[in-house]
Amino acid sequence: MSLPVGYGYIPASLMSIGWVLMWQTFMVGRYRKRAGINYPQMYAEKAEAEGSEAALRFNCMQRAHQNTLESVPLVFLSTVVAGLKYPVLAAALCATYSAARIIYTVGYKTGQPKRRTFGSLFGSVSTLGLFGSATYAAYQLFPGC
Repeated sequence: MSLPVGYGYIPASLMSIGWVLMWQTFMVGRYRKRAGINYPQMYAEKAEAEGSEAALRFNCMQRAHQNTLESVPLVFLSTVVAGLKYPVLAAALCATYSAARIIYTVGYKTGQPKRRTFGSLFGSVSTLGLFGSATYAAYQLFPGC
């Protein structure tokens, strides 16, 4: 089996996720320092977050990063598989996912979790598109299909 024309877009789109994750990691460190939350503490305690806007914003930034890490395996796998049949679509959906994660993070890190909603919806649509197209591409790869 050879890679389809346009498959080169797949690694480029996947790298966009890496850049988003690096940015989120940097931001978590910045917000951790502002809040004075020491390692290995993953989040500010409830009382800390209720008493400090910096601690609340750290928790929100940390949660945005963790949420991205939770979804990345599915997005990576779906992008690679969907790209075997639909490379341009898969790359576009993956890049859309990356853009949505930026929007999600920018909204969430304000300390007002509802501001993450638009990015979350945008990202969910791209993830579902990737998963659906990957499922169909996998079906098409069966002999006789």
